[in-house]
Amino acid sequence: MRKKIVSAVLGLGLSGTALLFTAGSAQGHGFSQDPMSRQGFCANGTVTDCGAIQHEPQSVEGPKGFPAAGPEDGLICSGGNEGFKQLDDPRGGDWPTTKVTAGENFTFTWKLTAAHATTDFQYYVTKDGWDPSKPLTRADLESEPFLTVPMDGKQPPSEWSAEGQLPEGKSGQHMILGVWNIADTANAFYACSDVEF
Repeated sequence: MRKKIVSAVLGLGLSGTALLFTAGSAQGHGFSQDPMSRQGFCANGTVTDCGAIQHEPQSVEGPKGFPAAGPEDGLICSGGNEGFKQLDDPRGGDWPTTKVTAGENFTFTWKLTAAHATTDFQYYVTKDGWDPSKPLTRADLESEPFLTVPMDGKQPPSEWSAEGQLPEGKSGQHMILGVWNIADTANAFYACSDVEF
């Protein structure tokens, strides 16, 4: 009887430890909430059939150095992660959009589930004539970010925000690509946000 109790307690202890490690690894890192990113819409249930990303919207991590490096064209929204390929699917251009106004100030917000020393946050926008029914490529984006927020290696808070000016002269449907560049790893986090100017 004593052996059975000890075995049961040990089994529960090991299960609890496994749960702690699982929860810890699924914790990190972050995603754009304003403008709402595709992974954010998947996580809050606005968009369905998203696969694993609906449970871990903070995990779209890929190589940094965008646009010279980083995820391959057509795989940018997933950060090049096969498990999150639903984010690269344009769904016929039917992703929900955030309404924005060209040339106005906007408060960009990320929800961060793990702190990282940060180089900067960068924001790119699609060129006029971008086709929202096709996966995102570098050729679809303006060559320079319209906003870069330097962080100089500081760790942002769990809800990070910064105000910046949206690009002027844009109208209709576009995509804003947010890139959170990590200072002390080789990676960055990617967030594709469909917007309507």
